[in-house]
Amino acid sequence: MTKKITQGQFNRRGFLTASSIALGALGLSSLGLAPRAFAQANRLSDLTLGVATYRGQDSYFSEDAGTANTPYKVDYSEFAGGNLIVEALASGSLDVGGMSEIPPIFSIQSHRQPRLIAVLQGDVNNQVFLIPKDSNLESVAQLRGKRVGYVRSTTSHYFLIKALKEQGLTLKDITPVALTPQDGFSAFQSGQLDAWVIYGVFIQLAKFRSGARVLKTALGYLSGNYLIAARPAALEDPLRKQAIQDYLQRQARTLEWINNNPDPWAAKSAQLLGVDKAVFLDMYNNRSQPSKIIAVNDQAIASQQQVADLFFDAGVLSERLDVSPLWDKNFPLLPL
Repeated sequence: MTKKITQGQFNRRGFLTASSIALGALGLSSLGLAPRAFAQANRLSDLTLGVATYRGQDSYFSEDAGTANTPYKVDYSEFAGGNLIVEALASGSLDVGGMSEIPPIFSIQSHRQPRLIAVLQGDVNNQVFLIPKDSNLESVAQLRGKRVGYVRSTTSHYFLIKALKEQGLTLKDITPVALTPQDGFSAFQSGQLDAWVIYGVFIQLAKFRSGARVLKTALGYLSGNYLIAARPAALEDPLRKQAIQDYLQRQARTLEWINNNPDPWAAKSAQLLGVDKAVFLDMYNNRSQPSKIIAVNDQAIASQQQVADLFFDAGVLSERLDVSPLWDKNFPLLPL
C-alpha cells in the first residue's frame, strides 16, 4: 500500500512551499531573462512531478536543506518497498523513485522495467545479521540448522545467501524464515529466531530494547548502491526530464545537508517515526559512508549483475538475466 501525499499536505508540514513557485517566476523576470527562458519557467510551474518517498527519508528534509523551492509542483507518495515503486512507475502514477538493486531485476521478467538513471551510494552497515543478547553464535558458519529470519527479495535476502555461500552453506543448510520487517521484529524479540538478517531502524530498535548484538554487517557484501529509477515515458518528455534532473540535484544537496547535520536530522527523524533520537544518532555514527548521488557507471551495472547472477545460482530466479538494458548511461546529472 502507498500513502498518497498531496502538495497541500506537504505544505502544512512545512516541507514544500507553494508560494516559492510564484516567487521563482518573479525572480526570473527581475533578472531580465529572455522571454523564452521565462516561458519555460512558466511551463515548469504547470508541471507536477510524481516522486516516491519513504517515511523519514531525505524528501522530508528538503526545507531544512533549502532545496524545497522547486519551479514545478511535487506530488509525493509514500511506499513501503521498492517493488511497489517499480509497479507504480510501470503504471504511470510515478515519474521517479529510489530502491535497492533488487526490485528492477525482478521487473525484467514482468516486462515492466523502469529506467535506472542515477545511483545513490549509501550506508551498508545498516544491514546486519542480528543475534539475541545471550546467543553463543560467533560466526555465520554456526548458523547451520538454525532459524534465520530475512525479508524475501530484498537486500536482506541477497546478503543472507552471499554470506552463507562464503561459508560453503546454502539456504538448505539453515531454516530460513521469510518475514516482513515488522513480523521479523516480533519473532526476534519473542525468541523465535536464532538470527535475523535485517536493515534500517529495526537494528537499533532490537539493540536498544533487548540488547541484540550484531553478528555481521553487510560491509564487503553489499555495494551500498541504491538505484534511482524513472518512468521511461517521463524521460521522453524534455520538460519532465528537466524537472527530474533538477529534482536529483536538489536531492543530492539534501543528502549533503543530512551528512553535515546529524543532530537536527536525528531529532526530526525521531519525531517523524516516533522513535528515540538516540536510535538515529547510533545509525549515523555507525554508517559505512555518507550518502551521495552519482552518475551511472560500469561498476554500478556490474554490481547489479552480480546480484542477479547470485539469485539465479541460488534458484531465486528461474533464468539468468542481463541487467544492462535497465540502465541509461546517457542521463546527464546536473552539476551541484
